[in-house]
Amino acid sequence: MAHSLELILDDTSDQRVRDEWAVLAEAGLPHQGRVASPTNRPHVTLVAASVIDSGVDTALSAVSTRLPITMRLGAPVVFGHGRRMTLARLVVPSTEILSVHAQVARVSAEFLGHESSPAFDHTRTGRWTPHVTLARRLDTEQLARALAILELHSEIVGSFVAVRRWDPDAGVDHVFAGRAC
Repeated sequence: MAHSLELILDDTSDQRVRDEWAVLAEAGLPHQGRVASPTNRPHVTLVAASVIDSGVDTALSAVSTRLPITMRLGAPVVFGHGRRMTLARLVVPSTEILSVHAQVARVSAEFLGHESSPAFDHTRTGRWTPHVTLARRLDTEQLARALAILELHSEIVGSFVAVRRWDPDAGVDHVFAGRAC
């Protein structure tokens, strides 16, 4: 599993995304809510790598002082094709969000294991598409059904309130809260 550095949503925005997961569940469709873990929550991945050393925690704590920052979850976005599509909500990329991503990418670079294990390409600055995942491994028919039943025409406006380091090897998340948390 991938280690990651993530932005965490405020409680109201988190619940709205969980409500969308529930709509998918009620329709018998794949959804992120089916991940059975107490650390499973809506988030935006900033950096992912095969290993991220805990030495990054001091830098993440410093980044968290920039939070909370306003965020908007907008239009649906689809990654992949065939039977392995991912449905997500696009995070409207404000200057502040892009700046936080760039800072986290920069300060985390020395903690990503070793040179042969850099940040995954899709999380690198200039290639990153900020999003919150709703469902993975959808086929074309399931994607069409999901888009038909979800009310994705309205934005979710809220804030990012914390930075998290997810360590899948230990099954632990380390959360660094922003100023207002």
